Amino acid sequence: MFGPRQIHVWRGARLKNWRVCPKWNPHAGQGISGSLRGGSSKEGLKMARPNTKEDLIQAADEQYDKLWKLINSISNEDQNKEFTFDKENAGKEAHWKRDNNIRDVLIHLYEWHQLLFNWVDNNVKGIEKQFLLEPYNWKNYGNMNVEFWKKHQETSYEESKELFIGSHKRIIKSAEKFSNDELFSKNAFAWVGGSTLGSYFVSTTSSHYDWAMKKIKKHISTLCCQKRHTFR
Repeated sequence: MFGPRQIHVWRGARLKNWRVCPKWNPHAGQGISGSLRGGSSKEGLKMARPNTKEDLIQAADEQYDKLWKLINSISNEDQNKEFTFDKENAGKEAHWKRDNNIRDVLIHLYEWHQLLFNWVDNNVKGIEKQFLLEPYNWKNYGNMNVEFWKKHQETSYEESKELFIGSHKRIIKSAEKFSNDELFSKNAFAWVGGSTLGSYFVSTTSSHYDWAMKKIKKHISTLCCQKRHTFR
């Protein structure tokens, strides 16, 4: 697996896929929440959703590597830059206006990993715990995401990378502890409800990483267009 310091920056091919400055049209949809609650997620249309333990771990690691490759396709300076794309028209979901940089995106992924850890660890020990932080629910969880955002405004970009790298490794180890049936058989655990435990792992890894890449691609596309205009 790749990390931020392990991937060579593609100097010659940097921004190759975005030189034509396409008009970006990211998929709408609630993404992770829709998946966890059994709803449809347009972000999930691009790849088959894992339904086995092996596929879950493979998809999580593959999307993780793709995410780092994407981030490291631009310079460290550009990685640290604020998003300059039109947030008002990027999409109707609140996250388009919430996140200001790649740090915010990585922290969001990290905090949702923590939700999964705390939920699984407590319930396995017999301590009843809902997935979302109290007192939030699926109707107002957007406020919880803002709370995460506020919590990390003093977190550096380097710190956000280390936090995310560590939590991804931990989430893979956590998934490996469960059998295929425990992950993907309904009613394997009463505290999971009508879904499967595996669906939560998928939603907080591969599906969520796909969401993150859409936003970062938009950032890179905007940087590309700005640089083209600069050198005209």
